[in-house]
Amino acid sequence: MSVPTATRTRAGRAPKLDSILAEAVDLAREAAEEEGPGQVGEHLGVQAEDDRVVSHLFGCTHPGYRGWRWSVTLSRASRARRATLNEVVLLPGEDALLAPSWTPWADRIEGGDVTPGVVMPTPDDDPRLEPGYTGGEHAADTDPAEASITRSVVAELGLGRERVLTPYGRDEATERWLDGEPGPDNESTRQAPGNCVTCGYFVRLQGSLGRQFGVCTNVWSPRDAGVVSVDHGCGAHSDVVAEQRVAELPPPVWETVEVTEGSLFT
Repeated sequence: MSVPTATRTRAGRAPKLDSILAEAVDLAREAAEEEGPGQVGEHLGVQAEDDRVVSHLFGCTHPGYRGWRWSVTLSRASRARRATLNEVVLLPGEDALLAPSWTPWADRIEGGDVTPGVVMPTPDDDPRLEPGYTGGEHAADTDPAEASITRSVVAELGLGRERVLTPYGRDEATERWLDGEPGPDNESTRQAPGNCVTCGYFVRLQGSLGRQFGVCTNVWSPRDAGVVSVDHGCGAHSDVVAEQRVAELPPPVWETVEVTEGSLFT
């Protein structure tokens, strides 16, 4: 059933639905059929867009556009008695299937998404990094007149990193590690016989992060070659020993083999 609707004009008043344009359903349907042959369904209604401008809405029967609608806009001049076609578009309804909003690649990528062959550029304003010893705020400059001299001196001193972690970067990593698998809040730690800080396979990190984290070096541990917190734990703790060792077996007993008539070996 066609239901007339209206939208408000820029002045704030609702535009009057033009009767001549509202009755031009056949013209609107014909225009929609030209755009989508065999894909125009029932007439859903007409709405006033402005004075002497209306849009007729038709259902879309294409199976790939469930919930979409054909919108055919008609208009007429001030004293004209005939409707004029403006445009035909396919618009989504309330229950239409839509593609997700586009997100820039730099915002879509997440931790662990950098695979072999993928290059992840470092943002210029990354709050986790600050200039190192190679030129202060101009650490990223590649001017050969100054950068090459600075880099050669710094290389001799062993201070070649152009960017280092900021306090924010260290805090952000600390929170992420403690909340994740390397931290203490997981089933592995709750069932572990001891914490990593007391394990012989635990090697502390250098710097301030070493107060809370280290690296596991036990090949049997699920955290081998990974960062673990001092209060993390697993079943491969170095202090775990067998409660009972295998007892030594006695010497084997040898039985003689006899042959009797009408029988097999016994």
